[in-house]
Amino acid sequence: MSLRYAILVALTDGPKTGYDVAKQFDKSTGLFWRAQHSQIYRELRKLKEKGFVKSEEVEQTGKPNRIVFEITEPGRSDLFDWSQSPSEPQPMKDDFLVQLYGIESVNLKALRENLFLRLDRHKDRQMQYEAIHNKIGKAQSLADLGRKLALEVGVRNEREWASWCAHALEELSEQRVQELSSVIPIKRAES
Repeated sequence: MSLRYAILVALTDGPKTGYDVAKQFDKSTGLFWRAQHSQIYRELRKLKEKGFVKSEEVEQTGKPNRIVFEITEPGRSDLFDWSQSPSEPQPMKDDFLVQLYGIESVNLKALRENLFLRLDRHKDRQMQYEAIHNKIGKAQSLADLGRKLALEVGVRNEREWASWCAHALEELSEQRVQELSSVIPIKRAES
């Protein structure tokens, strides 16, 4: 998926400034697709050039003018066409798992600390997803239903990661690691 479709989806709720789109990414769309604010502004310009969004400058007194973007019919058509393309599951790309895979060559104390940090982050994200899910309540529209289903995947994913982190911390306890015969101490050259 490209950023353009995430932005077009954000604009289906109604006209927004680039700042509003970026804030929405921080609170909702960004839960599933990450983008820096500068990327969002750059993509909005590209979408305007292609005719997928239009913009209107709104004058403000005492502040810079606001530029409000709105999805166009060609933008809606492009979004609809994209929705018909199969969506392949994304391959996992996680540097922590690479560290874990090469566990005999990494600092175990740092690995454990990273696991504690990840456990906290996954629990925090799970609570964030649950709060948004609960705020929607019972789905009253197709949009609500789609959001709830997406958030349910987020909740399950974060819950599973948190559970796995707790399990990994147990497995990597100092006592358990000392029982293993494959631990090779790392010798560092003295400087």
